[in-house]
Amino acid sequence: MNISVLGPGCKNCHTLKDHTQKALQALGRTEQVESITDPVKIAGHGVMRTPALMVNGQVVSMGRVLAPQSIVEILKQHAD
Repeated sequence: MNISVLGPGCKNCHTLKDHTQKALQALGRTEQVESITDPVKIAGHGVMRTPALMVNGQVVSMGRVLAPQSIVEILKQHAD
């Protein structure tokens, strides 16, 4: 599973990445969470509001810092 947090590196971006890592731990998964901070790459994924969460190349959330439990549910839906 490929997981990325897209955003300029703001506090909310770091919080979303932290929550995503907590969600992965809750699921017993060991994937790394990539940070994409390049605005051209972010826009290339159609993201208009940050932070955004992308799983397996699909943007699943924009403009929100999701709680870890919400991310767990998203990751379950996109599990390999």
